[in-house]
Parts: sequence; structure tokens; C-alpha cells
Amino acid sequence: MPARLRPTAPMAADAVLVGDPGRALLLAQALLEQPKMSNHARGLWGYTGRTPAGDELTIQATGMGGPSAAIVLVDLAELGVRRAVRVGTCTALSPTLTAGQLLAITEAHAWGGGGAGERFPADPELATRLTAELGDEARPATVASLDTLHRGGVPAPIAAGDAADMQTAALFSTGARLGMALAAILIVTASVAREQLDDGAGEAAATRAGIAASAALST
Repeated sequence: MPARLRPTAPMAADAVLVGDPGRALLLAQALLEQPKMSNHARGLWGYTGRTPAGDELTIQATGMGGPSAAIVLVDLAELGVRRAVRVGTCTALSPTLTAGQLLAITEAHAWGGGGAGERFPADPELATRLTAELGDEARPATVASLDTLHRGGVPAPIAAGDAADMQTAALFSTGARLGMALAAILIVTASVAREQLDDGAGEAAATRAGIAASAALST
């Protein structure tokens, strides 16, 4: 049994990962038929069920920040997860990005922790499928993953990426070490001009991203 997660139902081999437990519930209701809670330990809500296409899928919260996400991913690997798509949020670094835009992440740059300065690519096959599912609804992008994000903006001199978040680099690097395929869709919640995405629009964007992630993972 893993040290952190305490599953009460079997996990699927494919998973959608979100930071927020509330978003895990939102996507479980949107993507799964008769979802069953598969974890509630440490407030890391997880759900497993079948998609309308008949595929087994787990939707698991990872908590806040890279260390928490990496720890949860290690537990998921022990529980049999082999492929995962992160559906998360980010802050724009590029002035061309607007709040609510979807980004299909091609590469994550670590700007904190032990891997600072390293770059980690998304799994090519999974990322290609994800991009195909999103089509013109998303643009390819790189993300810089920091230890913290502040309401006042991203601290200088972070410039190695189109956007900034707190988890993607940790997930991509940990996934590569574990032999897991990882990809990510991020929702821009704040632009460089500090345009903010409201909660309703954020939930709609997360649902659309979750649908694309589920389709990309479909066998």
C-alpha cells in the first residue's frame, strides 16, 4: 500500500491529474459514468469509473505545488497508473496569451527545487493525441514551473516559457523517471495585463480540457 494514498477502489491505468480536489469532483461528474471515490486520504480526492466510451479512467487530485504532485504520482505508479494528463492552471508570461486560453504543453522548465534549470518534454505520443483532440481550441506552449506563484505576478527573471505554474515540470520529470507517459493542458487564469478568469469560465475551461484529456487517453 502506498504511503500517502489509501485507495478504496482499484485505480485505472490512465489518469487525469488536477491540483484542486474540487476540480477532481467536477471532472469526475463530467467525464465518468457512476464515478466511485477511490481516495480521500489527506484531502486528495480521487475518483475512478468508466467513460461513456467504456474506458476505465481515474481522476486524482495532486494537491498544491510540485513536491505534492510528484509524491502523488509515485503512489499512482505503485497503484498501476501508466499514463496521465495534467489539467491545471497557469499564469501568462507571454503578452499574447489571454485569460481562459488553453495551452497544450510541449515542454516544462524547472525553476525551483532540485531540478532548477532543467527542461522536461511531454510524452510525444500522448501530447500529439492531446493536441489533435484540442485542435484550434489550444496552442502549443512551454511552461516554467516555480515553487510559488504570487498574486502580484511572476518574479523576474523568469522568461523561459509562455506561462508559469507550480506542478508540470515536477510531474514530467517524475513521470520520466517512473516510465510513465505524461502530458498537460493548462488553463490561463491571469494574463500579463492581470486580466483574471472568473470561476464559471474556469470551470467550463477545465471541463473542456478534461474531455480532451479523456479522449487522448482513450484506447
